[in-house]
Order: sequence, then C-alpha cells, then structure tokens
Amino acid sequence: MSAVWYECKVKYRKTDETGGQKVLTEPYLVDALSYTEAEKRMTEEMAAYTSEEFKITAIKVANYAEIHPFENADRWFKSKITLIAYDEESGKERKTSMYMLVQANDVREAFDNTLHIMKNTMGEYSIPAITETAIMDVFPYFSGEEGETEMLERFNALKASKPEKPEAEMIDHMEFETAAEE
Repeated sequence: MSAVWYECKVKYRKTDETGGQKVLTEPYLVDALSYTEAEKRMTEEMAAYTSEEFKITAIKVANYAEIHPFENADRWFKSKITLIAYDEESGKERKTSMYMLVQANDVREAFDNTLHIMKNTMGEYSIPAITETAIMDVFPYFSGEEGETEMLERFNALKASKPEKPEAEMIDHMEFETAAEE
C-alpha cells in the first residue's frame, strides 16, 4: 500500500531568544490513512515537541510520490521529476510529472540528492524544478513491527543529523596518455 502524505499546518506560541513570544503557523508532513488519523498523529507528535497550547489549522493531501531524508541536511525541497516515455504507435513523446520531497542544505545539494535517488531509473527523465518548502518536519508511519523498527531508527537518525561543512572540492590534475601517443 502506498503512503498518503498529509500536510498539517500547526499554529502555536513560541518563545524566542529574547524571552518574547510570537505566534507561528508552520507546516508539517505526516503519513496517515485518513484526515482523522493525520490529525490524531499530528496532535501526538506536537505534544512531544511543545508544552504550549497548539492548534491544527489546516490539513490537506500532499502530492509527494516519495520522501527521501538525507544525512547532514536540515531543509526540505520539492523536486519535480518529469518521466519521458515514447508512444511507439503515435510516435509522440509523453511526459508524466511526479514530486519528491528531498532533504538537503541548499538547492544544489537537493539537485544532487535527486540525481542520486534517480540513478537506477531505467527510463528517461528530467528535473525541471526544485523549490525549497516551508515544511518543518516529516513524520512517517511505522507500525512497530520488528522489521520496521530498523527503518524508523534509520529515518530518525538521518533526519536528526546535523549538517557538516562541505569539504573543498577536489580538482583532478592527473594526465593520461592516449593510445596514439604511446
């Protein structure tokens, strides 16, 4: 069964560094079977995060085909993937789009992560758009069965890891002789 992702907007009061309070409305993503379950799960998740009162102001179905957390990343990007198929009968090109939510630190890294996800794809595809989302966190559903415990721990470890500073890009200065030069 494929996952249905619900985007839940949560309104709550947050205390900033100066001690002042401000009201925020932030979107979160939760995997659920229905709107009712999405509201229930979001309430449980937010109760663990904040001791303040909160309100779920909106719930809508999110159109993500897949969610991909990556280590050392802290923001979520929406990658539009266009799959290209050729109709042999009509000779026309047919395009189908889908969206993935990819975790990264910037747009370039989101593009690289999307390429990494798509590397074993047999068909042709293009990546026409990558945009940063306002999504604060993602809460997938795990039933708690033995095989899923490892998946939950891995997902949470990837999600909680902190970004590392990228190493300087290596430049390859090796020279190769061509067969004609030998």
